Parts: sequence; structure tokens; C-alpha cells
Amino acid sequence: MASSSESSENSESFLRKRRGDALVSDSLSHDSCSETVQDEDSTKYDKKVGVSLQTGTYWLTRIVLLRAIAFIYFVAFTVAYNQNKQLIGEKGLMPCKDYLRSVKRYVGGKIGFAALAYTPSVLWFMDWNDMDANLDGIALAGMALSGFVLIMGSANMIIMGVLWILYHSIVNVGQWQSFRDSNQLLESGFLGIFLCPLWSLSPMPRRCPPSLVSIWTFRWLIVRIMLGAGLIKIRGDRCWRELTCMDFHYETQPVPNPMSYYMHRSPWWFHRFETLSNHFIELVVPFFTFMGRRMCMLNGVLQILFQVVLIISGNLSFLNWLTIVPSLACFDDAALVFLFHRSGRARQTLLQIQTEEASGLKPPPSKGMLIRRVLNASLGILIAYLSVPVVMNLLSSRQMMNTSFDPLRIVNTYGAFGSVTKERTEVVFQGTLSVNHTGEEVIWEEYEFLCKPGALDRRPCLISPYHYRLDWLMWFAAFQTYEQSEWVIHIAGRLLANDSTVLSLMGHNPFQSREKPRWIRGEHFRYKFTRPGSSSAAQGKWWVRKRIGPFFPPVNLDGLRSYFQSRSWPLPGSY
Repeated sequence: MASSSESSENSESFLRKRRGDALVSDSLSHDSCSETVQDEDSTKYDKKVGVSLQTGTYWLTRIVLLRAIAFIYFVAFTVAYNQNKQLIGEKGLMPCKDYLRSVKRYVGGKIGFAALAYTPSVLWFMDWNDMDANLDGIALAGMALSGFVLIMGSANMIIMGVLWILYHSIVNVGQWQSFRDSNQLLESGFLGIFLCPLWSLSPMPRRCPPSLVSIWTFRWLIVRIMLGAGLIKIRGDRCWRELTCMDFHYETQPVPNPMSYYMHRSPWWFHRFETLSNHFIELVVPFFTFMGRRMCMLNGVLQILFQVVLIISGNLSFLNWLTIVPSLACFDDAALVFLFHRSGRARQTLLQIQTEEASGLKPPPSKGMLIRRVLNASLGILIAYLSVPVVMNLLSSRQMMNTSFDPLRIVNTYGAFGSVTKERTEVVFQGTLSVNHTGEEVIWEEYEFLCKPGALDRRPCLISPYHYRLDWLMWFAAFQTYEQSEWVIHIAGRLLANDSTVLSLMGHNPFQSREKPRWIRGEHFRYKFTRPGSSSAAQGKWWVRKRIGPFFPPVNLDGLRSYFQSRSWPLPGSY
């Protein structure tokens, strides 16, 4: 320990530096969390404060990463709170209770290790007779904890671990949520656990400096995300190789937004430029991560800008926002200090820490710090081990995208738009009050979903980072038949009963406050954006459509009775 006179002298020196004197020091010592910079200066002058900031430290980076992860968690749990009951609750379209029962039978009828390994979820140990309350409780707890981390900018391993377990509990039983955004959030959330100290809630815990291993696990994540997306495109649809995919993407993506309309009408040469830029950012830029500090930061900047463009041009849920998260790990404290107020505690604490280290006053590692180093090394080994099948998948000509190779979804393989649909098709639900569904006099009235295309004059919505899961799934259903997506018929039955649970996921019910419809049918349409300046556009229409044919024939409650019973679905209106 330094003497009292030494401490006083150091404090005075620190105050002089804050007043604007230059910091002069010998070569800085680096611990295991520091990055050796060989080809550039190890300090960056901050004109606002008047001191030189040391590069290769990640105290502020940790705060930014934790806040970013917490923001995505908050959005994800909000989506779950607003939609889980309708999708997987007691009266949901695919109740999670039924799924848990089927898993329980599959593993031998006991809730033990086999059940938990197959479906990790705390719902196994909760009261199944009040599943809606369980789902609400998990979502509300997740919102509260993630909101705390978002506001405070700090967390400990316990809080981040609980968030990860809670989201696991929803995703694993919600067959509506097993998409790339869920897997990617689970992996990002797992890595976020190891950014934090075990107990402390301080944003700048002196005894737990950010681990360089943790920072590199995030960098490795963005590398895999981009390479997976780029390689699946090159190996998949030939339009990516012919540079024509962007001619179709904006019109045919799952849920277009208003900007998609205008981006779709860009000139052909701009679409070619977009495709080439996509290949460059996904296949070349990720390797900048391994080329030193400046190139790593360039990778981070380009990846963030790329995701911002995707956010502006489409409603891909919180996926693009989530992909920004690992890109933030490409920046150290010296690069991110501008995000923090010059007189804020975090910034001042960082300067004090760096000053103490430069003055040789850094205390020796404690027993807890040594244990933490072992834990960080173990994390690196675990990620490396779990990455082996992921890397093999990236190298394979039969590459799979958005796949998990371990039940906890710690390290996953990613990809996006390996094939691009050239035409947009939509399933439109229609109902009638007529006793007979045949004849020209029958009046069919259309239901509207919350966001996906329906009425021709309805402006495309802007919801990112929020997510309407049923709208998203209806996009997939339009590629298939109703036999392949039986839940579509489940929706039809619930609409026949004017079921409020399902109708809460719809934007417009033509039979609200009226008699229940007697028949429901699904019609298949081909949708295209109108051309600016055309007569349709002049009439305020965003879309034109052409009927393809029936998606499923007209059905009524009597006709669906045996269909529902054969699948053990409760009859509509029997709740």
C-alpha cells in the first residue's frame, strides 16, 4: 500500500491533470483485460477534459453493452407480456401447457433432468393450472430487471443470469418464438452475464475490471453473425450472385414499412450497389476485427451503420437492434468516452483509475480477482469448444442457418435471407353472415392484422424494434398450405366464435359488436407496391393485389368440430 504522503501527492497530481495539464507518464502497465497496441499510440487526447485517455480498456464499453442488452431484453419481455397469453397461454393458439405435457410424456413422464435438458424452463416448477399468470409474472419480472439495468447502466452476474433464465423459460415453450432473434438474444444475454461482477452493482467496480475475454466473445459473435448471413446468401439464392436480390427484397420482406415502398422503387443501379455493399459488409468487413484497434473500430462503425439502414428500411423486429449490440464491443473506452458527460461519475472514475494505474498505485490482485480470471479463461474455453460445430457449419456447402447445437443456445449459427421470394403473397381471412357461403350475393368482409399488408390503402406500419409475432408467422404461412400450418385453421375457428383472445392480435374485426360470422375462408392474394404517380397511387393506395385462389375453403363451426377434436383443440366458444 502507498503511504499517506504518496496518496496526497497523487491526488494533487490528478487534480492538476483535470485542470488541463498534460499527463506525462512512462509506459503503461497492462493487466489481463488490456489490449497491447503496437502500431499506434496507447493514449488518446481528450480536449474537453484535458487529459490523455488510455486505449485498450473497456470500463465504459461494459456500461454501454449492458445498457444495450437490457434495452433489447426490455423490448422482448414487453412483446412477451402483450402477446404470450394469446399465443401460448391457457386460451392461446398453441398452449405451452400442452407442449410441456408432450415433452413430459416423451422423457418418461417425470419432470427431471431429461425434461429440463430437452426444454429448459422454470415453468416446469410452476402451477400449471394458472399458466397465464405464470407467463405474465415471468414477463413482468424480466421487464423490471431489464429496466433496472437500463437505467443504472450496471448489473451483477445474478441479475443478468436471472434475465437469461427467464427469457429461456419463455422461448423454449413458445413454439412461436424459436426464431433467430430469440437465439441471438439468448447468446448475447449469456455473454452479458460474464461482463458483470458477482455481487456489486457499481457501474465501475474497481475489483472487477472488464475482461478482455468477454469483449472478444462479443466480437466473435458479430463475426459469426455476419459471415453466416453472407455465406448463406452466396450459397443460396442465385439472385445474390447476380446482384438482383434487392430488386425484390423491400417488397417481399416479412413486414415492410413506409420507407420500404420508396426503397423498392430505387433505380436498378442502386439495387446493384446495395447488394455489393451487403456482400462486402458481411463477407469482408468482419475480418477487420482481427486487424488491430483502428480496423476493429471501423468494423464496428460499418456494422452499426448497416443495421441502422436495415432498421430504417424494414420491420425486422428487434433483430437489427440486437445485432448492433456485439458491434459495440469493437470500441474501447477512448472511443466511447464521448457518450458520457464530462462531469459524470463514470467518466471521472475512469480518469481516476487510469491515473492510478499510470502512477503505479494499482493494488495487487485479490483472491477474488484471481478466481475471476480463472472464470474468464473457462468462458473462453467453453465458447471455443461450442464454436467448433458452428465453424464447421460455416465451412460446409450444406450450411444451416439459425441453428442451435446445444440445448441452452449459448453458441449458435446465424443467417438471413438465404433465399429471397420474388413475389409477395398474403393470406386474407374473410367472414360472412350469410347462411350459405356460395352465390354471388354473399358478402365477404375482411379481417385486418395489426401490421402486415391487407387493405390496399393502409399505409405500411413502423413498429421496429417492437414485434407482432402472428403477423410475422402469417408471412411464412403464405408460402405453404393450410395443411402445413394447421394453426391457421385454429385461427379461423376462433374467429367464428368472435374469440377475444385471438381478436386482440388482429387490427380490425368487421363483426365487432355484431352477430358472429357463420363462415370463414382464407383467400390467397399476390401483392405488389403501387407505382408512384400511377392511378392507384393517386387514389391513396400503397398496394395492388391479384387473387391467386383459395388458401382454405369456407368453414363453419359444425364443420370444424371433428377437425378440432382430432387435434385435441378445445372447440371454439367452449372456454
